[in-house]
Amino acid sequence: MTPPYRTAPGASFRLSVSLGVIVAALALVSPALAEPAPSFPDLLRQAEATSPRLAESLAQVRAAEGRARQASARPNPELGLEVENFGGGEPFDGFAVAETTLSVAQPLELGGKRGARIGAARADVELARARQRQTMADFAFDLAAAYAEAEAADRRLVLAQEGLELAQTDARAARSLVDAGREAELRAVQSNAAVSAARADLDEAQAARSTAFARLTALAGSPTVFTSLDGSVLQDGPGQIAAPLAAQVTSPAVLAAEAEREAAARRVRMERTRATPDVTVAFGLRRFQGDDSTALVAGVSAPIPVFDRNQGNTAAAQGELQAAEARLNAARLDAEAELRSAQAQATAAQTRLAAATEGETTAAEAYRLARVGYDAGRLPLLEVLNARRTLAEARARTLDARLARLRSEAGLARLQGRAYGA
Repeated sequence: MTPPYRTAPGASFRLSVSLGVIVAALALVSPALAEPAPSFPDLLRQAEATSPRLAESLAQVRAAEGRARQASARPNPELGLEVENFGGGEPFDGFAVAETTLSVAQPLELGGKRGARIGAARADVELARARQRQTMADFAFDLAAAYAEAEAADRRLVLAQEGLELAQTDARAARSLVDAGREAELRAVQSNAAVSAARADLDEAQAARSTAFARLTALAGSPTVFTSLDGSVLQDGPGQIAAPLAAQVTSPAVLAAEAEREAAARRVRMERTRATPDVTVAFGLRRFQGDDSTALVAGVSAPIPVFDRNQGNTAAAQGELQAAEARLNAARLDAEAELRSAQAQATAAQTRLAAATEGETTAAEAYRLARVGYDAGRLPLLEVLNARRTLAEARARTLDARLARLRSEAGLARLQGRAYGA
């Protein structure tokens, strides 16, 4: 099969000049040194340590783990000191008959509060981890798309450069025929207009390329600006489109929704245990200054649940549980529908790419034959211009088909909870 991307003679020199302009512009914008982006698998591993989005999700996990450690802590004891019967009238005008009590009080959690609190905190940790995995899957998809867009922008720049060279070649041929009296001056005007349009397309492609690489750099969190790629995801994509429908159970969105539902259920249990009053047990030593004697003191205290039985918080937690269950059901239905759609789109993208590649090969041959016919005087210039435009459109369709294949396969990988290409 004819390679879908070809470089016309002399294109590499002009392309290097164009890329030099882009690199210089990026250097003016940012003091960071420019460097090529590594292959996609390497970039994904690198981004795990540099991406702000992934750093945020990891910090959320650490925060949940810290709250889980705190949830296992028991209430602190209280140390109390009381002095009674002093500073009054006789015989309490001094400290001669004062009573001093030193006590220690320990709150005791009843009704399974501590176990429920620990269970809820651990469920929150699992929820944070599930959301981190979902964030990672979403990030891998976005990074693959950004990598593909940068690669596509790079190739569009090459195609635009080739288009300009072809337009210039056609214009020179038209000028020669006009000077020889074989074509009207209108043909030269038409070919010159085509050259101007090709130059505009090249400028647009250069700007789009600069934007695509800037987005890739920002998404990866790279301290240096990417200006080229060391790998390819469009040409060397894995092409993995077959996956059993049962894979929807591994969808990060479903797993996160399940973890959210479990965390909500744990919070309901925790709020219910809070309705049980806690008991505070106190034990101490009292000294009687008047006769220089001591005695033990002990006590128990507990709130009376008359006004606050935590009914509002319990009802709120139950409502959150119902909402979490609804989101879980929706996530399961969405995952099943999205997986079916992703499999169909991936299959269609493969078919579309094969058709586009074949169409590009045919268009390239048609343009070659049109040029041969025009140079021999058998075909008018209009046929050459139409053939060149058809070739440009065919190349663009092939590139778009490669992008569509990448996005469909990366989307399927995200639904299956794996990084694209893994």
